[in-house]
Amino acid sequence: MQSTGLLTDQYELTMLRAALHSGVADRLSVFEVFARKLPPGRRYGVVAGAARLTSELCRFTFGADELGFLRSAGITDERTADYLKSYRFTGSIWGYGEGECYFPGSPILVVRASFAQAVVLETLVLSVLNHDCAVASAASRMVSAAGARPIIEMGGRRTHEIAAVAAARAAYITGFASTSNLRAGRDYGIPTAGTAAHAFTLVHDDERDAFAAQLETLGHGTTLLVDTFDVEAAVRTAVGLAGPDLGAVRIDSGDLAAQARRVRKELDSLGATKTRIVITGDLDEYAIAGLADAPADAYGVGTALVTGSGAPTAGLVYKLVARAAGATGPLVPVAKRSAGKPSRGGRKWAARELDATGTAVAELISADPIRGTPGLRPLLRELVRDGEVVAAEPLHAARERHRRAMAELPADALALSAGEPCVRTVFTPRDHPGE
Repeated sequence: MQSTGLLTDQYELTMLRAALHSGVADRLSVFEVFARKLPPGRRYGVVAGAARLTSELCRFTFGADELGFLRSAGITDERTADYLKSYRFTGSIWGYGEGECYFPGSPILVVRASFAQAVVLETLVLSVLNHDCAVASAASRMVSAAGARPIIEMGGRRTHEIAAVAAARAAYITGFASTSNLRAGRDYGIPTAGTAAHAFTLVHDDERDAFAAQLETLGHGTTLLVDTFDVEAAVRTAVGLAGPDLGAVRIDSGDLAAQARRVRKELDSLGATKTRIVITGDLDEYAIAGLADAPADAYGVGTALVTGSGAPTAGLVYKLVARAAGATGPLVPVAKRSAGKPSRGGRKWAARELDATGTAVAELISADPIRGTPGLRPLLRELVRDGEVVAAEPLHAARERHRRAMAELPADALALSAGEPCVRTVFTPRDHPGE
């Protein structure tokens, strides 16, 4: 089991070392993860990565190799190394369910533990959630733009190899139909899909030979890439070889809408009326929306997905909001007052306020737990209790949660034009220092 302990910024161990010296390391603390704002023009964000985070947390330990590096680099003294040697997270974590929507100020993750245990988790928490939430937020917009047309995730060649697996998972939560990434298929049970690249056509003596080889190997239900040379000629060759039961053709370049129309016309004239058209080629949510009237049956998205479609990070922060007053005193709110980067002190709870039609109208953030109040849907669920993961769930549960969350949002949530968050955030009932 490979340790995740060094997926940590040095300043976290600097703080740990100094906290052990000053005597506050064991002081009970509460940290919250939230976004001060959404990326420009976005109407909502989507939570993803919580299950990946709890899995990484279980491996957040410091063995001989990790401690040897920290000692040799002068990052830890012996007291800090001794503390890390026995480090195991024994605190509790609450979070929004994966697939849930969030808005500015939403406390999507709450960590309650000693300062020492919680502070060293900052980088791990933010690296997982900032990536996965960014991808999920972009993916959700793409799914909405596509309507009933399925989308294949195919971004593995455009990002870090492990980030690609996480991106496929985040995209599937929001409604992507499949992924080209086999590791994601194995690890998360996501349906996989894949056909051929232009190289396969070019390595053969001609396009006919390439198509014939693919059809003979994979069957007539395969998808043939038809834009290596002449698209319409390729379609005629494909149908000539496979007949009217050819599964699909893929278009990856040019004026995609115009190409799709010409291809559909050609397919229909050849009797291949059931052959589907898959469109790929640097698509994002705007391009997908622009193809709404084109005769496309499915899309493939890569680069825009794994880069968050222009917002590669969700902008989430991890801030201390409460700490014990003294060694054993009650929790008291704390907050920073930095210009442009203020925080709100105090442990918070969240609920989605719904109107009589079940439409979300506000994100209610309260200093007290919200339970059983008509018109309010509590959002925080316990993920880790006393160091043990208590909220494991299958991936399809997060996918279904996202479907329900999207159904609650007002109609303007689906707009791709610039605008404000579609649900307002309301903090109640009291203010805390630093607000």
